[in-house]
Amino acid sequence: MTDPQEIDRGPEEGDSDAGSQGHRPPLEPTDSPQSILAHLDELRWRILKIGIAIIVGAVVAFFFADFLRGILEAPFHNAVPDNTFQALKPGEEWGVLMRIAFFGGLILTSPVVLYQLWAFINPALTGTERKWAFPIVGALVVLFLGGVLFGYVLLPRGLEFLLGIFPDVQNDLLLGDYYSFVLRFLFAFGVAFLFPVFLFAAAAAGIVSSQQLARGRRWAVLIVVIGAALITPTGDILTLAALAVPLYLMFEITYWLVRLILKK
Repeated sequence: MTDPQEIDRGPEEGDSDAGSQGHRPPLEPTDSPQSILAHLDELRWRILKIGIAIIVGAVVAFFFADFLRGILEAPFHNAVPDNTFQALKPGEEWGVLMRIAFFGGLILTSPVVLYQLWAFINPALTGTERKWAFPIVGALVVLFLGGVLFGYVLLPRGLEFLLGIFPDVQNDLLLGDYYSFVLRFLFAFGVAFLFPVFLFAAAAAGIVSSQQLARGRRWAVLIVVIGAALITPTGDILTLAALAVPLYLMFEITYWLVRLILKK
Protein backbone atom coordinates (compact mmCIF):
# COMPACT_ATOMS: atom_id res chain seq x y z
CA MET A 1 0.00 0.00 0.00
CA THR A 2 1.09 3.57 -0.57
CA ASP A 3 2.16 5.59 2.43
CA PRO A 4 -0.41 8.35 3.07
CA GLN A 5 2.39 10.75 4.01
CA GLU A 6 3.94 10.31 0.58
CA ILE A 7 0.57 11.01 -1.00
CA ASP A 8 0.23 14.16 1.06
CA ARG A 9 3.81 15.21 0.39
CA GLY A 10 3.64 14.89 -3.40
CA PRO A 11 0.98 17.51 -4.10
CA GLU A 12 2.63 19.95 -1.71
CA GLU A 13 5.91 19.78 -3.63
CA GLY A 14 4.09 20.08 -6.95
CA ASP A 15 2.10 23.04 -5.69
CA SER A 16 5.30 24.64 -4.45
CA ASP A 17 6.94 24.31 -7.88
CA ALA A 18 3.86 25.56 -9.67
CA GLY A 19 3.54 28.44 -7.27
CA SER A 20 7.16 29.43 -7.70
CA GLN A 21 6.71 29.42 -11.46
CA GLY A 22 3.46 31.32 -11.32
CA HIS A 23 4.74 34.03 -8.99
CA ARG A 24 8.01 34.89 -10.70
CA PRO A 25 8.57 38.66 -10.78
CA PRO A 26 7.94 40.19 -14.20
CA LEU A 27 10.95 41.19 -16.29
CA GLU A 28 11.92 44.83 -16.14
CA PRO A 29 11.34 46.71 -19.39
CA THR A 30 14.50 47.60 -21.23
CA ASP A 31 13.52 51.28 -21.52
CA SER A 32 11.37 52.74 -18.82
CA PRO A 33 9.63 56.13 -18.83
CA GLN A 34 12.14 57.28 -16.22
CA SER A 35 15.07 56.62 -18.59
CA ILE A 36 13.37 58.57 -21.38
CA LEU A 37 12.83 61.48 -19.01
CA ALA A 38 16.47 61.21 -17.97
CA HIS A 39 17.55 61.43 -21.63
CA LEU A 40 15.36 64.49 -22.14
CA ASP A 41 16.77 66.08 -19.00
CA GLU A 42 20.30 65.36 -20.22
CA LEU A 43 19.45 66.92 -23.61
CA ARG A 44 18.03 69.98 -21.86
CA TRP A 45 21.23 70.50 -19.87
CA ARG A 46 23.39 70.02 -22.95
CA ILE A 47 21.37 72.61 -24.89
CA LEU A 48 21.56 74.98 -21.91
CA LYS A 49 25.35 74.63 -21.78
CA ILE A 50 25.58 75.24 -25.53
CA GLY A 51 23.42 78.35 -25.21
CA ILE A 52 25.49 79.74 -22.33
CA ALA A 53 28.73 79.09 -24.24
CA ILE A 54 27.45 80.85 -27.36
CA ILE A 55 26.22 83.83 -25.33
CA VAL A 56 29.60 84.16 -23.62
CA GLY A 57 31.31 83.91 -27.00
CA ALA A 58 28.90 86.47 -28.45
CA VAL A 59 29.76 88.94 -25.68
CA VAL A 60 33.44 88.58 -26.53
CA ALA A 61 32.76 88.90 -30.27
CA PHE A 62 30.62 91.99 -29.61
CA PHE A 63 33.72 93.97 -28.64
CA PHE A 64 35.38 92.98 -31.92
CA ALA A 65 32.34 93.76 -34.08
CA ASP A 66 34.13 96.38 -36.18
CA PHE A 67 36.98 93.97 -36.89
CA LEU A 68 34.52 91.21 -37.84
CA ARG A 69 32.56 93.64 -40.02
CA GLY A 70 35.70 94.42 -41.97
CA ILE A 71 36.32 90.72 -42.57
CA LEU A 72 32.74 89.89 -43.56
CA GLU A 73 32.27 92.92 -45.81
CA ALA A 74 35.62 92.63 -47.60
CA PRO A 75 34.29 90.13 -50.22
CA PHE A 76 31.53 92.61 -51.16
CA HIS A 77 33.89 95.56 -51.54
CA ASN A 78 36.31 93.42 -53.55
CA ALA A 79 33.53 92.27 -55.88
CA VAL A 80 31.96 95.73 -56.40
CA PRO A 81 34.38 98.40 -55.13
CA ASP A 82 32.15 101.33 -56.09
CA ASN A 83 29.07 100.12 -54.22
CA THR A 84 28.03 100.41 -50.60
CA PHE A 85 25.44 99.24 -48.09
CA GLN A 86 22.26 100.92 -46.98
CA ALA A 87 19.89 100.43 -44.05
CA LEU A 88 16.21 101.28 -44.54
CA LYS A 89 14.90 100.28 -41.11
CA PRO A 90 15.69 101.89 -37.74
CA GLY A 91 16.69 98.60 -36.11
CA GLU A 92 18.50 97.07 -39.05
CA GLU A 93 22.02 98.02 -37.94
CA TRP A 94 21.36 96.72 -34.41
CA GLY A 95 20.04 93.46 -35.83
CA VAL A 96 23.15 93.06 -37.97
CA LEU A 97 25.36 93.78 -34.96
CA MET A 98 23.63 90.98 -33.01
CA ARG A 99 24.05 88.56 -35.92
CA ILE A 100 27.76 89.36 -36.15
CA ALA A 101 28.18 88.86 -32.41
CA PHE A 102 26.34 85.54 -32.30
CA PHE A 103 28.06 84.20 -35.39
CA GLY A 104 31.40 85.17 -33.92
CA GLY A 105 30.34 83.53 -30.65
CA LEU A 106 29.48 80.33 -32.50
CA ILE A 107 32.89 80.28 -34.19
CA LEU A 108 34.71 80.95 -30.91
CA THR A 109 32.80 78.32 -28.94
CA SER A 110 32.49 75.70 -31.70
CA PRO A 111 34.73 73.27 -29.74
CA VAL A 112 32.36 73.51 -26.75
CA VAL A 113 29.23 73.22 -28.90
CA LEU A 114 30.46 70.19 -30.81
CA TYR A 115 31.74 68.51 -27.65
CA GLN A 116 28.36 68.93 -25.92
CA LEU A 117 26.60 67.39 -28.92
CA TRP A 118 28.99 64.45 -28.88
CA ALA A 119 28.73 64.08 -25.09
CA PHE A 120 24.96 63.65 -25.40
CA ILE A 121 25.28 60.55 -27.59
CA ASN A 122 28.42 59.26 -25.86
CA PRO A 123 26.58 57.20 -23.17
CA ALA A 124 24.87 55.17 -25.90
CA LEU A 125 28.20 54.06 -27.34
CA THR A 126 30.25 51.02 -26.43
CA GLY A 127 33.67 51.23 -24.83
CA THR A 128 35.35 50.55 -28.18
CA GLU A 129 33.39 53.35 -29.84
CA ARG A 130 34.04 55.82 -27.01
CA LYS A 131 37.80 55.69 -27.57
CA TRP A 132 37.19 57.71 -30.72
CA ALA A 133 35.50 60.53 -28.78
CA PHE A 134 38.34 63.05 -28.63
CA PRO A 135 39.65 62.39 -32.18
CA ILE A 136 36.13 62.75 -33.57
CA VAL A 137 35.37 65.95 -31.64
CA GLY A 138 38.72 67.38 -32.74
CA ALA A 139 37.98 66.48 -36.35
CA LEU A 140 34.52 68.07 -36.08
CA VAL A 141 36.02 71.36 -34.89
CA VAL A 142 38.77 71.42 -37.53
CA LEU A 143 36.41 70.53 -40.38
CA PHE A 144 33.73 73.03 -39.31
CA LEU A 145 36.22 75.89 -39.08
CA GLY A 146 37.88 74.72 -42.29
CA GLY A 147 34.52 74.70 -44.06
CA VAL A 148 33.76 78.25 -42.89
CA LEU A 149 37.18 79.41 -44.07
CA PHE A 150 36.80 77.63 -47.41
CA GLY A 151 33.39 79.24 -47.90
CA TYR A 152 34.92 82.64 -47.18
CA VAL A 153 37.57 82.03 -49.85
CA LEU A 154 34.86 81.22 -52.42
CA LEU A 155 32.57 84.07 -51.35
CA PRO A 156 34.21 86.87 -53.42
CA ARG A 157 33.84 84.89 -56.65
CA GLY A 158 30.22 84.08 -55.84
CA LEU A 159 29.42 87.74 -55.15
CA GLU A 160 31.28 88.86 -58.26
CA PHE A 161 29.14 86.53 -60.36
CA LEU A 162 25.83 87.38 -58.69
CA LEU A 163 26.38 91.14 -58.64
CA GLY A 164 27.78 91.29 -62.16
CA ILE A 165 24.86 89.76 -64.07
CA PHE A 166 23.52 93.21 -65.05
CA PRO A 167 26.47 95.61 -65.39
CA ASP A 168 24.22 98.68 -65.49
CA VAL A 169 22.63 97.95 -62.07
CA GLN A 170 23.87 99.77 -58.99
CA ASN A 171 24.38 97.10 -56.32
CA ASP A 172 23.83 99.11 -53.13
CA LEU A 173 22.60 96.22 -51.02
CA LEU A 174 20.54 96.30 -47.85
CA LEU A 175 22.85 95.66 -44.92
CA GLY A 176 20.54 93.07 -43.33
CA ASP A 177 20.04 91.15 -46.57
CA TYR A 178 23.78 90.97 -47.20
CA TYR A 179 24.57 89.59 -43.75
CA SER A 180 21.71 87.08 -43.94
CA PHE A 181 23.18 85.77 -47.19
CA VAL A 182 26.82 85.74 -46.06
CA LEU A 183 26.29 84.15 -42.65
CA ARG A 184 24.04 81.42 -44.06
CA PHE A 185 26.58 80.80 -46.81
CA LEU A 186 29.49 80.39 -44.39
CA PHE A 187 27.48 78.31 -41.93
CA ALA A 188 26.34 75.97 -44.72
CA PHE A 189 29.94 75.40 -45.79
CA GLY A 190 30.95 74.65 -42.21
CA VAL A 191 28.16 72.10 -41.74
CA ALA A 192 28.79 70.50 -45.15
CA PHE A 193 32.40 69.80 -44.21
CA LEU A 194 31.27 67.77 -41.17
CA PHE A 195 29.85 64.84 -43.12
CA PRO A 196 33.10 62.77 -43.22
CA VAL A 197 33.17 62.65 -39.41
CA PHE A 198 29.61 61.34 -39.20
CA LEU A 199 30.43 58.84 -41.92
CA PHE A 200 33.48 57.62 -40.00
CA ALA A 201 31.47 57.48 -36.76
CA ALA A 202 28.79 55.40 -38.50
CA ALA A 203 31.48 52.98 -39.67
CA ALA A 204 32.96 52.81 -36.16
CA ALA A 205 29.50 51.94 -34.83
CA GLY A 206 29.14 49.18 -37.42
CA ILE A 207 26.35 50.89 -39.37
CA VAL A 208 28.30 51.02 -42.65
CA SER A 209 31.41 49.27 -43.92
CA SER A 210 34.15 50.11 -46.40
CA GLN A 211 32.60 47.65 -48.87
CA GLN A 212 29.31 49.54 -48.72
CA LEU A 213 31.09 52.86 -49.17
CA ALA A 214 32.97 51.48 -52.19
CA ARG A 215 29.74 50.23 -53.78
CA GLY A 216 28.09 53.60 -53.12
CA ARG A 217 30.66 55.77 -54.91
CA ARG A 218 28.29 56.67 -57.74
CA TRP A 219 25.59 57.68 -55.26
CA ALA A 220 28.21 59.66 -53.33
CA VAL A 221 29.12 61.64 -56.46
CA LEU A 222 25.44 62.39 -57.12
CA ILE A 223 24.73 63.44 -53.53
CA VAL A 224 27.85 65.59 -53.36
CA VAL A 225 27.01 67.41 -56.60
CA ILE A 226 23.39 68.01 -55.54
CA GLY A 227 24.51 69.20 -52.11
CA ALA A 228 27.11 71.53 -53.62
CA ALA A 229 24.52 72.94 -56.01
CA LEU A 230 22.17 73.67 -53.10
CA ILE A 231 24.86 75.32 -50.99
CA THR A 232 26.53 77.45 -53.67
CA PRO A 233 24.23 80.28 -54.74
CA THR A 234 25.95 81.26 -57.98
CA GLY A 235 25.04 78.36 -60.22
CA ASP A 236 28.27 78.61 -62.23
CA ILE A 237 30.14 75.38 -62.79
CA LEU A 238 33.47 76.66 -61.38
CA THR A 239 32.09 77.53 -57.92
CA LEU A 240 30.07 74.32 -57.81
CA ALA A 241 33.15 72.26 -58.70
CA ALA A 242 35.23 74.16 -56.14
CA LEU A 243 32.95 72.77 -53.41
CA ALA A 244 32.01 69.39 -54.92
CA VAL A 245 35.59 68.25 -55.54
CA PRO A 246 36.82 68.74 -51.93
CA LEU A 247 33.65 67.11 -50.56
CA TYR A 248 34.14 64.04 -52.73
CA LEU A 249 37.84 63.88 -51.84
CA MET A 250 36.82 63.86 -48.18
CA PHE A 251 34.49 60.96 -48.93
CA GLU A 252 37.38 59.03 -50.48
CA ILE A 253 39.67 59.84 -47.54
CA THR A 254 36.97 58.64 -45.14
CA TYR A 255 36.64 55.40 -47.11
CA TRP A 256 40.35 54.67 -46.80
CA LEU A 257 40.38 55.59 -43.11
CA VAL A 258 37.53 53.17 -42.48
CA ARG A 259 39.26 50.46 -44.46
CA LEU A 260 42.79 50.89 -43.05
CA ILE A 261 42.17 52.07 -39.47
CA LEU A 262 38.85 50.48 -38.55
CA LYS A 263 39.45 47.50 -40.87
CA LYS A 264 35.74 47.22 -41.59
